[in-house]
Amino acid sequence: MLGLDCMGDQMTRHVIVIGAGIVGASTALWLLRAGEAVTVVDRAGWGAGTSHGNAGVLAAASMVPVTGPGLIPKAPGMLMNPDYPLFLRWRYLPRLLPWLRRYLSHANDADTRRIAAGLAPIVGDSVAQHHALADGTAAADWLTDSRYSFAYADHAAFEADAYTWALRAQHGFAPDLHQGADVQRSEPSLSPDITCLASVSDHGYVRDPGGYVQALGQEVMALGGRFVQAELRDFDLDGDRVTGVQTDQGPISGDRVVLATGVWSKPLMARLGLRIPLETERGYHIVFRGAQGGPSHPVMLAAGKFVATPMADGLRCAGIVEFGGLDAGPSKAPFDLLRRQTRAAFPNLTWEDEVEWQGHRPAPSDSLPLIGEIRNTGIYAGFGHHHIGLTGGPKTGRLLSQLITGQVPNLDLTPYAPSRFV
Repeated sequence: MLGLDCMGDQMTRHVIVIGAGIVGASTALWLLRAGEAVTVVDRAGWGAGTSHGNAGVLAAASMVPVTGPGLIPKAPGMLMNPDYPLFLRWRYLPRLLPWLRRYLSHANDADTRRIAAGLAPIVGDSVAQHHALADGTAAADWLTDSRYSFAYADHAAFEADAYTWALRAQHGFAPDLHQGADVQRSEPSLSPDITCLASVSDHGYVRDPGGYVQALGQEVMALGGRFVQAELRDFDLDGDRVTGVQTDQGPISGDRVVLATGVWSKPLMARLGLRIPLETERGYHIVFRGAQGGPSHPVMLAAGKFVATPMADGLRCAGIVEFGGLDAGPSKAPFDLLRRQTRAAFPNLTWEDEVEWQGHRPAPSDSLPLIGEIRNTGIYAGFGHHHIGLTGGPKTGRLLSQLITGQVPNLDLTPYAPSRFV
């Protein structure tokens, strides 16, 4: 049995962090810097899951949820349009419906503004949070400060997003507009069919998200943290307080546990008596390896709802939402759509070969992450970031570290309370 660690003659809390993605790595690092003992448990390895498969953008302006006003009447048309990046495995619909009803109930102005106000503190300062986490470590080499642009066919298409842009501006992110031939002067790789480009500053991207999290993991271990490759089976409780966990590699004792396992957190929360309305948004990306003729910075192609990001090994195009559960393999249509849209947006793009990826984004029905202690158990939730997990991971980890070490975060955590679904 693994037990408490010591630092000199002083016994410290031993925190078991379940999950070695961006949230788990960030939490572990901030805890170690605060003098706590940490063991990270993951069934695969550092950055091997969803934290690897994403657009890599530090999307500070991504506080507006998908469930905006008017979504409900548009949704059927989106599903039936083969060129819209929303897919559904129809056999999964009966299982999806309870979550979907709750999710769509937030497609109104009041809830959209409330959710945006909740997400803004988690993502709005993401560039500073990533630098605070990674600077001085090998992980910092993967960070690049940049603008983030949204490409539209024309100004009318940009105006159709006026509601979203007004909310972004309210939270500090008003765009600089480029129109007509100025679009290609700003980003020469874009097709001449794209005649409106909205760019926001104070953003950034990670040139290899998997490598970035792996480097953070190496820093965790360099600071004395421990990594155990194992799968969590259950929690050990003494009354209502956690005393450790059971894994397929044996028990691990500890004073606190952080649950940062993304969509796989749902059955673990059920063991604690909490039924979380959490679904998987099945996300897709293609890396066009050795790409030439792509964008110089991350660009969201508004019509296709996907992001093209220059990365260390090529151009990564990531996006698509598919509902179909955890068990089904990748679908062909989302990859085909990504290829069509990429070729249309970047007509001069060339590449050597391709790497496909499909994974799972954790999606609570109210679009807000779960951050905080579960009752008074000593078990803390840190998951449910939808498509902004990489962006918000360092801030989430910092908040969890503050809670565990007895600090009072300078942020009202009520919107993220794990108990809010009870």
